Amino acid sequence: MEAYDKRKHSVGGTTLHTCHPCRRAVPYRIYGVIHTCGILALMYHHVNSLLTADTTLITSLLLFSDVILAFMWATSASLRFNPVHRSEYPEMYAAKPKQDFPKLDVFICTANPYKEPPMMVVNTALSAMAYDYPSDKISVYVSDDGGSSLTLFALMEAAKFSKRWLPYCKNNNFQDRSPEVYFSSKSHTWNDEADNLKMMYEDMKSRVEHVVDSGKVETEYITCDQFRGVFDLWTQKFTRQEHPTIIQVLQNSETDVDDSGKYIMPNLIYVSREKSKVSPHHFKAGALNTLLRVSGVMTNSPVILTLDCDMYSNDPTTPKFQGVRENDIYACEYKRLFDINMIGFDGLMGPNHVGTGCFFNRRVFYGPPSNMISAQIDELNPNRIADKSIEAKDVLELAHNVAGCSYEYNTNWGSKMGFRYGSLVEDYYTGYMLHCEGWRSVFCSPKRAAFCGDVPKSLIDVVSQQKRWAIGLLEVSISRYSPLTFGIKSMGILMGIGYCQYAFWAFWSIPLIVYGVLPQLALLYGVSVFPKSSDPWFWLYIFLFFGAYAQDLLDFVLEGGTYGGWWNDQRMWMIRGFTSFFFGSIEFTLKTLNLSTHGFNLTSKANGDDEQGKRYEKEIFDFGPPSSMFLPLTAAAIVNLFAFVWGTYGFFIWGERLVLELMLASFAAVNCLPIYEAMMLRNDAGKLPKRASLSAGILTFALIVSGYFFLK
Repeated sequence: MEAYDKRKHSVGGTTLHTCHPCRRAVPYRIYGVIHTCGILALMYHHVNSLLTADTTLITSLLLFSDVILAFMWATSASLRFNPVHRSEYPEMYAAKPKQDFPKLDVFICTANPYKEPPMMVVNTALSAMAYDYPSDKISVYVSDDGGSSLTLFALMEAAKFSKRWLPYCKNNNFQDRSPEVYFSSKSHTWNDEADNLKMMYEDMKSRVEHVVDSGKVETEYITCDQFRGVFDLWTQKFTRQEHPTIIQVLQNSETDVDDSGKYIMPNLIYVSREKSKVSPHHFKAGALNTLLRVSGVMTNSPVILTLDCDMYSNDPTTPKFQGVRENDIYACEYKRLFDINMIGFDGLMGPNHVGTGCFFNRRVFYGPPSNMISAQIDELNPNRIADKSIEAKDVLELAHNVAGCSYEYNTNWGSKMGFRYGSLVEDYYTGYMLHCEGWRSVFCSPKRAAFCGDVPKSLIDVVSQQKRWAIGLLEVSISRYSPLTFGIKSMGILMGIGYCQYAFWAFWSIPLIVYGVLPQLALLYGVSVFPKSSDPWFWLYIFLFFGAYAQDLLDFVLEGGTYGGWWNDQRMWMIRGFTSFFFGSIEFTLKTLNLSTHGFNLTSKANGDDEQGKRYEKEIFDFGPPSSMFLPLTAAAIVNLFAFVWGTYGFFIWGERLVLELMLASFAAVNCLPIYEAMMLRNDAGKLPKRASLSAGILTFALIVSGYFFLK
């Protein structure tokens, strides 16, 4: 009998997973009380300084920054209150009769064949189709929001290849079900069948990439007569923003079998919803709602799995990322987002939705648990059993109808039903609203990652993606459904405050910019903004800084991260503060004031050039093309370097008076080493452009001059 509570979660008498609290929960609660007392003492010190100090503006900025830091620390503390771990037992469910398995609809979204290469989509689809699961109960729906004939062609090729690939997977029972991953691995035993399959895969890959490079599907490449006519829909009037609905059944489990005739093939359906320039399409959330309705008409499976187009299945018995360096220089594994915070949420009402690798009960998209919202037509009832062929004429006609751009007018779709509209981060917003309605979720993180995906290889792609996230999160935080008000009222204080950690991401830019520039300018002019080392308040700053960082490091390492990975992760938070969060806040403000608009800028998931990949493998920053987003970051890096050099010299003159300022400048300068290297020591294509360095130098000069008047 273990010393801590352990709960079993069973379905029909079969234990699927067990749950137990993390051992660090109690020590974290004790430390939380101590750290809170330290924060209150710091607030008292700031208020007292405001009443007695001459530098009121500086003290006010530091107070405002520390209030934000205290709030953000509280959001992480709420998720450390009751973290839990789970142990999963998929083999227990696998032993059940196949007829007891629920049907599964898999949603895969893509939008641009050049930023999201069709072969990437193909591998994700094939890996899901090859699950160790009854094939007649799997339906894979691919939403092509770009309406590209190139993507449809790639999926047609995938359907043909699957008739050889799926039997091979099932007969040999290996775990890498993505062909690209399997054939590039050196850990598998090769035979004639594997060699033949690899040749078939490379041939398919060559045809698809040729079509993508040429930008059109030539007639001689279409080998299936039954699909030849669908490409006639791509006329000169067909554009990404204006085109009819296209739904193409590429594989039907009722009629299609593998080449040997032994195995039933899963359903594979291509969907490109109708687009019109005069109708809002709501980006990815709109595409997912279209899939929700189309799948409801065609298969209506009770379980739905959502996957990004680059997030292939890594375990056939079932999010993580492939190609990530051990120390993850861009922090794209999102250890805190996908692991650390998840176990904290799991101890409350369950984890939030992060866009991919999430299994849903279809019923959750139709209102609260106690009050189901009926759809406009019976065919979309989540409890309906779909008993018609997916290729029946009336089924396809209705599927086209519900995929129309005007279908949602004057309905609850996007507000009370389906994936929610109103934010660029539809995953966060949808998961948040589902929790507010009373639904619960569970976080399962098996030893072998259930899904793997690609990560950006350049810094500009990373910060641009996170700028979009920052804008979308602000759309939620500054709304009537803010987690700080509506969330706490609906879910309770711990869950509501936990959701605030994401919603107020952009607010990190304020303390990061203030602490990244103000003390350093003060150091350059010999002005003290912090207590000297002989002052007792000095040790309060030391305790709060090292205490917060030590707890963060402990979280990171205990959840499987490396020390180097943690260092890069905290450095990326600083970079985001001067780039993604700062520019995201500006863009959101301009949009709110109707001075600007923003759209959904798709992050490129295409592999960069070989040199870019080599730089990533060597953990060298690649800044990508010139961007104004790096201007504040580079200027702050230069200011910190000057402050560090001058502060080190001045330490022998000033003594203990500016120790904290020098420590902060030193810490920031060490974090900025990749920036200094990119500015002065590198000549490769990934270096910081000279124009950006020159502009940052001018901005630095302006900051130092303004600091003279500000501080003196």
